Amino acid sequence: MEVFFKGLIAGFIIAVPLGPVSVLCFRRVLTASRLIGLFTVFGAAAADTIYGLIAATGISAITHTVLTHREPLRIFGGLFLLYLGLSMCRANPAAEQADERSLTGLPAAFFSAFGLMIANPTIIISFLAVFAAIDLGAHRPGVAEASWLGAGVFLGSAAWWLVYELAVALCGERLRRDGLRAIDVAAGLLICGFGVWQIAEAVLRR
Repeated sequence: MEVFFKGLIAGFIIAVPLGPVSVLCFRRVLTASRLIGLFTVFGAAAADTIYGLIAATGISAITHTVLTHREPLRIFGGLFLLYLGLSMCRANPAAEQADERSLTGLPAAFFSAFGLMIANPTIIISFLAVFAAIDLGAHRPGVAEASWLGAGVFLGSAAWWLVYELAVALCGERLRRDGLRAIDVAAGLLICGFGVWQIAEAVLRR
């Protein structure tokens, strides 16, 4: 169980809301249905789990391949961020709320967050640093321990959904009163900014 709790801590730390995926998660928790927000967070948590397991189990070939191609992946992620940001800027909140009542919105919510997170391979490095800090860096878990670790990382990352829900409960009505359209445009422009930065950094490092 120790490896589970260490995975829980690592997942929670890695998912600290500092990037575009966190903006996307909070925006959907605020403006969409509870299921849409939950599935968006689950998508990000699933990508965190994959990278966490790669880092913890020391799959060097996969790690090397992913990090070797990190620039193309970051460019792809940046382009996807631009697409997503522009879509949010052009979004019609009333129409979106109608669409989100259908189950077809759940896979899209999951895979949009999953795709954004998985396109950032440097998360592996973040996991290596966090695992070293919590004394898991030199540990190579077996199949059973890897399962517990993966469950811990997923739940730790997904726990941010509760934080987002609490934030929405405290100030959501005020944010909604200021206008969903303004929230969409602000979040869309911020995500576009992240996308431009990610593409520029990938190109300049070549």
